[in-house]
Amino acid sequence: MEKTSQNQSSQSRKVDAKPSAAEGLRELFVDELKDIIYAERALVKALPKMANNATDPDLKMAIEEHIAVTENQVERLVKVFELLGESNRGVKCDAMEGLLKEGESILEETEPGPVRDAGIISASQKIEHYEIASYGTLAAFAKILGENEVAALLQETLEEEKEADTKLSDAAYNSINIEAAEGE
Repeated sequence: MEKTSQNQSSQSRKVDAKPSAAEGLRELFVDELKDIIYAERALVKALPKMANNATDPDLKMAIEEHIAVTENQVERLVKVFELLGESNRGVKCDAMEGLLKEGESILEETEPGPVRDAGIISASQKIEHYEIASYGTLAAFAKILGENEVAALLQETLEEEKEADTKLSDAAYNSINIEAAEGE
């Protein structure tokens, strides 16, 4: 019982901010933008491996198409940084690093075929959901800060991420998950 109390108190204690911590919403906004541009650049590097390991032709094509979409999203983010007068140098995104590592594990732990394809979809949707949450928040921050042109660019990316998630769901529900289950 004592160990549980210690864990609860350490988990609920107040966290001291770093000296470089964001003091205002604009600083937080820029910090989060640096996080997502890093994430998108990392994804551009990881997507070809996912495509090469997919066996379903439609899944492979969807991933390859999303590479171009993601490259355009990076360019859109570069424009966002220009509009804000900020450097577009990214900052390591621990969330994306973890999601990509999980995707790598799925590739290593599954045989090529429908089960691996289902795993690729699973990993990809986790990434899309992270991006949807990030872009939704960023677009809201931009609106609150009066950065309407930036908000519109972020909203455009948000809609693309939602569309990618829908395509992945359709592929999973219409064939890949069924094929993976039939192999059991």
